[in-house]
Amino acid sequence: MSETPAPQDVLPAPPRILGLDPGLQITGYGVLEIRKGSPRVCEAGVIRSAEGRSTTDVAPRVRALYDSIVEVIEQFRPSVVAVEQLYAHYEHPRTAILMAHARGVLFLAAAQRDLQVHSYNATRVKKTITGNGHASKEQVQRTIQRELGLAQLPEPPDVADALAVALCHYYLQKLAA
Repeated sequence: MSETPAPQDVLPAPPRILGLDPGLQITGYGVLEIRKGSPRVCEAGVIRSAEGRSTTDVAPRVRALYDSIVEVIEQFRPSVVAVEQLYAHYEHPRTAILMAHARGVLFLAAAQRDLQVHSYNATRVKKTITGNGHASKEQVQRTIQRELGLAQLPEPPDVADALAVALCHYYLQKLAA
């Protein structure tokens, strides 16, 4: 018969940051766990909400994204969420609107679980991670690989972007402290 540890013997879970690169077709996510003051990857991947669905039928796509992000949140129990801000170009307003749908779903899922959400624009993330606010996707991938000690480049780039947002949050919070 095993003994249940006394409440004071149970160590709190290390803090986790969920980084998100939102998209209505593909959303990148990365979960960083902070152990001994150093981030490490718990999990990273993509959520594909458009497979087998009409690109004009938004409702089932936002539902699929919501269900998947809730699953990630419940499995990894992050303490905070970091999301890439919406980048809108006046020549592509539809893209901005679809991205806003995805961000809204991600914010809702986090808010329903009382998670604080921090939003960072892509230039800030790239500047914080690589030192260059206009770094290429490949530069971001290589920097994430090096900074997090990954054996291979994070693929697809959506995963690297999500990890970059999480790592940016970690660095900026560390700097603020």
